[in-house]
Order: sequence, then C-alpha cells, then structure tokens
Amino acid sequence: MKPWIAPLVRAVPAIVLAIVITFSADHSAALGLLTFGIFGVVSGLGLGIVALLGAAGADRTIQLIQAALTVLAGVAALTVTGGGLPYLVLIVSAWAVTTGFLEVYVGLRSRGQAGARDRMFVGALTVVLAIVVLVVPPDYTQPFAFDEVTGEVTASVIIVGLLGAYWAILGVFLAIAAIPATAPSAPAPVESSAP
Repeated sequence: MKPWIAPLVRAVPAIVLAIVITFSADHSAALGLLTFGIFGVVSGLGLGIVALLGAAGADRTIQLIQAALTVLAGVAALTVTGGGLPYLVLIVSAWAVTTGFLEVYVGLRSRGQAGARDRMFVGALTVVLAIVVLVVPPDYTQPFAFDEVTGEVTASVIIVGLLGAYWAILGVFLAIAAIPATAPSAPAPVESSAP
C-alpha cells in the first residue's frame, strides 16, 4: 500500500467535519455527538482497512484495536445523539484517552521508521483533547453582547468548538504528512566520466 494513503484517509473526514463545525451556528451537544459519531465511524473504518492492508504484526493488532474503539465510540455517539453534554464528554474523553495513548505507543514502538513522529504527535494531540474536554466546567455559561448580537457561550459551545479545532489541526497535519509520502524522489545524480 502507498504510504500516503493512511494519513490521507484519516485527514479527509477530520477536515470535512472541522469545516462543518466552523460554519455551523449550532454548537449543541447533539451536533457534537452527530459529528463525532460520523468521524468515529468513517475514520475508524478507514483506519481498520488501512491497518489490514498495510501494517504487520503487533502494529496491525494495535491499529485494529484503535480502529475498533473509534468505530464503537462513533456508533455510541450516533446511537444516543440526545445524550446531552455529559454523554458527549464521556464518549469523547474516553475515546481520546485510549486511542491517543495507543497512537503514542505505536509511534514509540516504530521509532526510526517513517511516520513514527507523526503518530506520536497525533496521539499526544488526541490525549490533549481528552484533558481539555474534561477540564471544561459542565455548567459554564458566559453571556456576551457584540454590537447588536447577544447570546451566551456554554460548555457545549466550547467543547464542540474544541472538537472542530482538533479536527482542523489533525486534518491539516495529516494532509501535510501525506505530501512527503507522495512526492517523487529526486533522481540519483549521474556521474560524469569527463575530466
């Protein structure tokens, strides 16, 4: 399998969902669960297929576990889209901690190989997502007024916004990671026998 496929398969759903959240006025827990569910199912299936076709040995097993956990978290989010903020926090943080540490572990195991640092970065970013989601106070609410627009920033708005930011960073990083893998290698220099 081509080395650029794995990061690209993971980048596309992340970028699409980052755009959806960015341009959505609704940052409710229901939208968070819906978008996270879509992300979980699509990226989990993609990761599973990539693992089956490309990885070998223990890395394949760990990537398949990571893919299964991602799909399960996605299905759990899609099954209970009305679960509210506590359910969103539970699903996202549990998924992010487990898959983030698995990603870091795979990166550490494969040090010196192509993509190892990318895996460690993605894993660390995912663990940071879990931590940040967990520290947002669930009852946070802050009214705002700007020109003639009024509203309030709630924990739901912050957490769904964090998901969008996570997907934007993840998607762009993985898309960039796919570029060196697709770039043609430079031709070997031709030695001249002329004096």
